[in-house]
Amino acid sequence: MGRGDLASEEWARLGPQLPKSGCRGGRWIDHRKVINGILFRIRTGVPWRDLPSRFGNWKTVYERHRRWSADGTWEALYQAVLTDADAQGRIDWSMVGVDSTSCRAHQHAAGAPRRPPRLPKRRSTPRQHRPDEGLGRSRGGLTCKLRLAGEGGLRPLALLITPGQWGDSPQLIPVLERIRVKRTGGGHPRTRPDHLGGDKAYSSRRNRRYLRRRQIKHTIPEPKDQRANRRRRGSRGGRPTGFDKQMYKRRNEVERTINRLKSFRAVATRYDKRAYVFHGTVTVAAIRLWLRP
Repeated sequence: MGRGDLASEEWARLGPQLPKSGCRGGRWIDHRKVINGILFRIRTGVPWRDLPSRFGNWKTVYERHRRWSADGTWEALYQAVLTDADAQGRIDWSMVGVDSTSCRAHQHAAGAPRRPPRLPKRRSTPRQHRPDEGLGRSRGGLTCKLRLAGEGGLRPLALLITPGQWGDSPQLIPVLERIRVKRTGGGHPRTRPDHLGGDKAYSSRRNRRYLRRRQIKHTIPEPKDQRANRRRRGSRGGRPTGFDKQMYKRRNEVERTINRLKSFRAVATRYDKRAYVFHGTVTVAAIRLWLRP
């Protein structure tokens, strides 16, 4: 077993959730070797053509990653891993943080065809496809933003890819709506944390109204300009927002979660042209974090 490959215990948890291998025609042969090749590329950031020969043909590894990113296989595996972790009590719902980070896009990430991609042998587009490909321009060039909700154990619960110039506040609701952890005994999946934390960028009346409607306790500091505007309006400005200093000290957990994700070089720097492929890359990195003890 090479460095970074799946251990036997990790493969035992992931293997039963994968599509059946050994089908007629030789399709889906040896998932473990191919997934180890995908993990090697995401961890090191090397071009697909430079994969070591011990993982087999590089095109086989790339095509399986691209196909599973398009048809939702990686998303299904991610949800299965979250369900298993929740059943074991490994998810810390007491404090869920929301934050974002910029991922510099490599020059090879630009130049995707304008026509929308199609699933192999289907007429539908990939689930995570974006017409803008999740790329935005800034002074430094092409950038992409990775937004996530992280639990107290330094692992992500929900992921979202947007262009780099998009603001944080409007994306709070889309990120929270992606939290769906199914229960092993059936019933509705869990979508609400016990407490939510965020920095000043997520402070807005719309976001606070949404959190109160869903009965989610939150600790989000109020910027000075919003505080002054509320005071200027008097009784029409509403009541002062609550703020728990002790809970806000745990906001570093989501930042440390981002650091763990960006330890994968293909996540810290985006090399994928298509947004759905890069979303699959980040999802595989999140699965890898959840499989670790």
